[in-house]
Amino acid sequence: MPSEKKPALREFDVAIVGGGLVGASLALALAGTAVRALLIESVAPDSSTQPSFDERTTALGNASRRIFQGLGVWDDLSQETAPIRAIHVSDAGRFGFARLRAEEHGIDAFGYVVSNRVIGAALWRRLRAAGGVEVRVPARIEDLDITTERAYFTVATSAGGREVCSASLLVAADGAHSAVRAAAGIEAGVEDYDQVAIAAAVLGDRAHDGTAYERFTPTGPVAVLPLRGGGFGTIWSCTPPHATALLALDDEAYLAELQSRFGWRAGRFRRIGRRASYPLKLTRATSSVARRTVLIGNAAQALHPVAGQGFNLGLRDAALLAEVIAGASGDAGSAELLRKFSDGRAVDRGGVVRFTDGLVRLFGSRMPGVSLMRNLGLLAFDLSPPAKRALARVSLGFGGPTPRLARGLPLR
Repeated sequence: MPSEKKPALREFDVAIVGGGLVGASLALALAGTAVRALLIESVAPDSSTQPSFDERTTALGNASRRIFQGLGVWDDLSQETAPIRAIHVSDAGRFGFARLRAEEHGIDAFGYVVSNRVIGAALWRRLRAAGGVEVRVPARIEDLDITTERAYFTVATSAGGREVCSASLLVAADGAHSAVRAAAGIEAGVEDYDQVAIAAAVLGDRAHDGTAYERFTPTGPVAVLPLRGGGFGTIWSCTPPHATALLALDDEAYLAELQSRFGWRAGRFRRIGRRASYPLKLTRATSSVARRTVLIGNAAQALHPVAGQGFNLGLRDAALLAEVIAGASGDAGSAELLRKFSDGRAVDRGGVVRFTDGLVRLFGSRMPGVSLMRNLGLLAFDLSPPAKRALARVSLGFGGPTPRLARGLPLR
């Protein structure tokens, strides 16, 4: 009998596992290069079950805006964004507060609020039009074997197809519970904040004025962000039992609770959209790289939504990785390339993690004297122009090399 014919091996320079916001951004950045890239995503981007592209809102910083301009998607996104022209931070029931205005720092806005669904649609629309990257969706990766020379794996599609592939570099963009991270032998520490975030869009009795509010309450922070059309995106972080009780309320009762907790600075809340909830944990990989593997976005670090830094950090991961890969003269997964990326992202990653985690713990502390100190700190910040200038630059990163795309420059 003739021997069974083995399937042909498809070879790529880079295989990106995960086509969410960060993975799709990396794929789009590589689409205009000579890099042979493959993107694998398990859920179709236009599916109602796609977890990355839901109704949650993201505040894009100015570095992220420049990256999206470089990727050619900002024109689509800008039609759906609401600029943040002012920021108001307060501690409920206390005297401390801080205010920032974009015009005082010579910028049009601190950031731009847009729904994840809009970002995802714009990225995939542009990705499919650009070409240059092979896409497998819906599909999953199986039989992963990471060797010193290459990563070998099988791509299994929902239609029953199977492809045997290899890549010089495997990119884990598959979220906080990354299967690729586990397969690469990279451990991750998880700290449970014992909080659940409830996200919903609301309409008030008056249109917003471009102010983003962060109000710290005894049960957790409440963020109220301006949305295109005059409404607000709200994110209420609270304990799991409290979240369960809130989610069981009807819309009118929930709005009343939200109003009571947040206050009246944004006017009276009148209507609310669908509520979504998700647990809040800090997940940090012990390393962002391993043999033939690199982690980006939530696979490397998943943060509390306070200060809205998580996606912006992951997008800078993708931008610098694309820059390093595109500038490589040979092996896209070499130890030298991985070290260059890891070193380049270390300061920014560490700074953002400490900043967001510190805010959660500072404003969540009930230790005697801490409340007084943090409120005095807020007032001192409100009176300090240098401190305000430093915070206004947070969206550009916490140090290390700024990716070319984030500086408004082409990838190469």
